[in-house]
Amino acid sequence: MLTQLPNLLTLSRIVAIPVVVCLMLFVEAPTGNWLAFAVYCYASITDFFDGYLARAWKQQSSLGRFLDPIADKLLISALLLALVGVDRFDGVHILPAAVILCREILVSGLREFLATARVGLPVSTLAKWKTTVQILALGFLIVGPAGPQFGPLSTTQVGLYGLWIAALLTLVTGFDYLVAGLRHIRRADGAKPPATGGAQGAENS
Repeated sequence: MLTQLPNLLTLSRIVAIPVVVCLMLFVEAPTGNWLAFAVYCYASITDFFDGYLARAWKQQSSLGRFLDPIADKLLISALLLALVGVDRFDGVHILPAAVILCREILVSGLREFLATARVGLPVSTLAKWKTTVQILALGFLIVGPAGPQFGPLSTTQVGLYGLWIAALLTLVTGFDYLVAGLRHIRRADGAKPPATGGAQGAENS
């Protein structure tokens, strides 16, 4: 199972995380920016191909379903922290980064709870768009001042605008997931049999 290509791609994405961060922190620009961007591109590409190959080759596994979301969240969280560490953004621009991190924690908690009830939380189309915008924004921010100008905007500014857009989409999709999760929670609580008097008394004693 561990030697299946989709799982190996997921594991390589996890290994790529400290590589990207170290390149950003310890290798001088512009070399470090572009090397970090290259490794980040590899990690982003594997995020697509591990799931695609697992479905195409019928190699979906519990290990893959466990590792894939963890790899995604580790990559996003580590990059946002590293970008703050290299002063790619600060001040008010930390707000969208905080929104994205909080949403990742919220969705992780919901998925963990719903998994115990054997209820899936499908990814919406809007969430896929959010992920796409987020991936592009982080790529622009990793390149940062080493990148070209896009008209009146620098590469960093393009990344910051993308980060704000991703944060707005994050709020919408996070709210949708929260509503769906709470709906399942209410159903689960409503399905529980009422406690008997003796059990209630024992619980309160």
